[in-house]
Amino acid sequence: MGEFIIKMPDVGEGVAEAELVEWHCKVGDPVREDMVLAAVMTDKATVEIPSPVTGTVLWLGAEIGDTVAVKAPLVRIQVAGEGGEAAAVPMAETVTIETIEQPVEKVASPPPVEIKKSVQVAPVARAATQTPAERPLASPAVRLRAQEGGIDLRQVTGTGPAGRITHDDLDQFLARGAQPSILPVGLARKTTVEEIKVTGLRRRISEKMVLATSRIPHITYVEEIDVTDLEDLRATMNASRKPDQAKLTILPFLMRALVKTVGEQPGVNATFDDDAGIISRHGAVHIGIATQTPAGLTVPVVRHAEARGIWDCATEVVRLAEAARTGTALREELSGSTITITSLGAMGGIATTPIINHPEVAIVGVNKIMTRPVWDGSQFIPRKMMNLSSSFDHRVVDGWDAATFVQRIKALLETPALIFIES
Repeated sequence: MGEFIIKMPDVGEGVAEAELVEWHCKVGDPVREDMVLAAVMTDKATVEIPSPVTGTVLWLGAEIGDTVAVKAPLVRIQVAGEGGEAAAVPMAETVTIETIEQPVEKVASPPPVEIKKSVQVAPVARAATQTPAERPLASPAVRLRAQEGGIDLRQVTGTGPAGRITHDDLDQFLARGAQPSILPVGLARKTTVEEIKVTGLRRRISEKMVLATSRIPHITYVEEIDVTDLEDLRATMNASRKPDQAKLTILPFLMRALVKTVGEQPGVNATFDDDAGIISRHGAVHIGIATQTPAGLTVPVVRHAEARGIWDCATEVVRLAEAARTGTALREELSGSTITITSLGAMGGIATTPIINHPEVAIVGVNKIMTRPVWDGSQFIPRKMMNLSSSFDHRVVDGWDAATFVQRIKALLETPALIFIES
């Protein structure tokens, strides 16, 4: 009998370690070639690791939430014969696999063994066909959605590769009239305590928030904006939009207003390396759009907003938001922003205190639009009003500059024609 060792793949240039976020197998499980064994994550990108061989799992090298170094042993699989070979697949991200020979009775403890051969296999999103008794195959995002919706994945038919359950499968499950199981609510006392280990994206969000709040002295400036004319313009433009154009929200107008404003105040479109003491003012305006996903908050980036018109901004926001929510966003689409917009839509509240996306120096928060009575000098008239809650790194941006920045955005949004006038 032989044994295969699967090592942690190199999932990105310069990345030395990755976090294990999901196991698809346990010790003693039979596995087949191409069956997904585990999912690891780094820089908010999840990569699934398949088995290159058929055999039995002998040993797992980490627990959920552990950080595993690249090339560290991750899984040991017992195989028939002398181990054979697995064909290399030419992909940028690969898993290194070493074939070793060892008697079965010595497998319980993994002592050093003689390495016979080495091959590479790509971590592709494929899995072997499952039986009803096996755990349903689904991505972490799909599992989270099912858990939150009370859906038993064992009742859902997967249409993805090897029976993997997708978001579309959940939609079809609910469309057929299948309902999540709802438990009756009683008045009995509850004494259970659920302990949830903070792993994956949630842990990365936690670390990012701690970094930002511990190192950046925030100043938050809230201003009220009359968006009545902007909303009228937006409705008119949406009524005449082409079929291939995304529906306009307020975000594309705010993005264009940001572009014009940072052209006048480049110190706000900047990043601050506080370790080196260097402020980098960027000519490019890469706008991060804080997006809520089933797995947690991510910030996809609209690159070079300075070179995009209103409709192009709208299309890119829709595309990136969908990629973030489905977990298909590329690593480069989730990093590199120079300033960020955050919005909770209709739940935006009256005012917020947004946390800066480190190492940026500013973030603009959009609050909900409400119709309020406004005194015009002789009477109260209904106007559509919205607050902007913007935070700044007070080490880099003075209060006067922060107020000037927001007041300029206010002027542009209240007179939206100015957004379209080239400087």
